[in-house]
Amino acid sequence: MLEWLKTLGGDNKGLESMASKFNQMLVDGRHMFDLAASVLLSGADSESVRKDLFKTDVKINRNEQKLRRELMVHATVQGATEFPTSLAFMSLGRDAERIGDYCKNLFDIAKVRPINRESPYWEDLSETKARVSVMLGRVIKIYSKQDEKESRQFIAEMDKLLDHCDSQVENLLEDAPDGPSAISTALAYRFFKRITAHSMNIISSIILPLDKINYTSADEHKN
Repeated sequence: MLEWLKTLGGDNKGLESMASKFNQMLVDGRHMFDLAASVLLSGADSESVRKDLFKTDVKINRNEQKLRRELMVHATVQGATEFPTSLAFMSLGRDAERIGDYCKNLFDIAKVRPINRESPYWEDLSETKARVSVMLGRVIKIYSKQDEKESRQFIAEMDKLLDHCDSQVENLLEDAPDGPSAISTALAYRFFKRITAHSMNIISSIILPLDKINYTSADEHKN
């Protein structure tokens, strides 16, 4: 990520500061996901993680705001030619912030109707949750390395994860053997999918030109 940021110009100290804030947003987003999804599938008391979850969300929001300010200053100092790239990076910051928002949505489900082991979807949801958590860790590593080959592989793999989430929601719409918990299950798959999609947006910036960021092949026929 830092190598890409250096193409913006300016002093390395300021660029390292922006890189650090963005990286921390990704780290915190994964932390929020692990907290919320674990409560959703374990039936643990949601109050046990509430403070940590919302404190981390505030941290993500503040880092996004700081990142925007630093990018605006950078673009102003460096000139109009830097505005497009700065705006693109602001968009990536928004993707990182949205991951935190969807984690709060998962927490809201956990407060009202967590998904217990008796659900026929519990095992698959648990496996999907593990895949998403690992995926969020990969986003941090791939973006730091700016590896194009890994980026393409990541997007192809995550495209399959989006398909899986869609398929499970369709199954629930056709036949909901879970009773009221089917609503929680469908929403969980939906939020898992959106978190994955925002992660794909971030990685897409490594391999796509400015006007194509956020529009991978998956995004053009899924939402």
